[in-house]
Amino acid sequence: MQLVELLKRIPVLEIHGDESREVSQLVFDSRKVTDNSLYIAMRGMVVDGHSFIASSVEKGAKAIVCEEFPENRDENVTYVKVKDSSKALGHLASNFYGNPSEKLQLIGVTGTNGKTSVSTLLFDVFKNLGYDSALLSTVEIRIADQIIPATHTTPDVITINKILAQAVEEGCEFAFMEVSSHGIAQNRIEGLHFKIAGFTNLTHDHLDYHKTFNEYLKTKKRFFDDLDVSAVAITNIDDKNGNVMLQNTKATKKSYALKTMADYHGRLLEVDFNGMLLNFNGKEFWTTLTGKFNVYNLLLVFGIASELGFEQEEILQAISQLKRVSGRFETFKSDGGIIFIVDYAHTPDALENILDSINDIRTKNERLITVFGCGGDRDHAKRPEMGNIATKKSTLAIITSDNPRTEDPAAIIKEIEAGVEPQNFSKYTSIPDRKEAIKMAIKFAEPKDIVLVAGKGHENYQEINGVKHHFDDKETINELWKLMSK
Repeated sequence: MQLVELLKRIPVLEIHGDESREVSQLVFDSRKVTDNSLYIAMRGMVVDGHSFIASSVEKGAKAIVCEEFPENRDENVTYVKVKDSSKALGHLASNFYGNPSEKLQLIGVTGTNGKTSVSTLLFDVFKNLGYDSALLSTVEIRIADQIIPATHTTPDVITINKILAQAVEEGCEFAFMEVSSHGIAQNRIEGLHFKIAGFTNLTHDHLDYHKTFNEYLKTKKRFFDDLDVSAVAITNIDDKNGNVMLQNTKATKKSYALKTMADYHGRLLEVDFNGMLLNFNGKEFWTTLTGKFNVYNLLLVFGIASELGFEQEEILQAISQLKRVSGRFETFKSDGGIIFIVDYAHTPDALENILDSINDIRTKNERLITVFGCGGDRDHAKRPEMGNIATKKSTLAIITSDNPRTEDPAAIIKEIEAGVEPQNFSKYTSIPDRKEAIKMAIKFAEPKDIVLVAGKGHENYQEINGVKHHFDDKETINELWKLMSK
């Protein structure tokens, strides 16, 4: 594609060289430059891509997009100066792949908890409605029936556009995308055209990256601020930050809620470990999903599908056919009568939601044993808060490792323990080895007891000192149960 075509809709400050030059690929990692590449020099938190302009030219780059021209320019290379390279990259990627987000209905879901669940549930609902769609989530990336492993919550913007272009080529009409705060902050959704943006909730998370809660909130809000007038923004107004998301958006504003009047209103009528009876906008239906947080997730799915023009009865019929998302309140019963639940809950709010949901269902004759930890190299402030929640709302809490990464697991556990209130000291123990912690929970459990293993959900690894070791909570539970029940 010619460089001049790639630069459409990009505010260019200055150009040196031939604008009609052919470009073979877009690259922001200088190590991946090949002949006729367009190299985008971006300023990162650790490395400045401008330092690699010369080496990119040596490797064959024939065009450079940058915020500052190098002192020595090659006359066989075209240099394009822009104000913000990372923002320009989004539009370059969209143009390079033929602006695929404008050729299908792109729906983005953001918030602290529920992004993966809502995006995946939307994909499954639309499959039940008879439509092929694309899914970009933490767990996996899908184009109709094709599955592509996911490595980030929000991939880089070149990869996003490549996937969306493939989806268009495969005949998909819809794409459902999990939009993370990191992705927004790093301009990984720049240049994408969203038809609908959904907001789940906002709670304490990612403060290792955003530093303050206000900064985290402003980053999420930016997603809605940047929507155009043709879009729809739908928000959870039971969340105190729900209306904040809509303050400056140009999009059509819609709401959903359980506690207050909203465009999409839901009620939980009955609940147990097998599912729930719900009422959405006056219509009753049954779902095998369970837990109050899933009522919110399904209500957002219902609202988005309604805004896309589908009849509410057919949406609810498609929702009633849904299966649970992997690692999200995934429940199975042992032949010894113990109920095991595996869930991704790794924030204070998510852990509290899952524990409250279990406590709403249990009769209190059963004990609730919770195995959980906190990830290393992440927000320290949430650790004592999670220690307090788990010990307050469980019969027994077993504090263990999650993904310690480069931190000492014992130090993480100590920070979690700091939040345990004196009256709950007798309700917890600490076992750093996650497998041993799960083993302890199984050993302690009796028939009808409930064992929640939280924090990792769908993940099948444990990251220790930069190395990912295979570890799957569901596998581990099944393996230990077989050994211990002989």
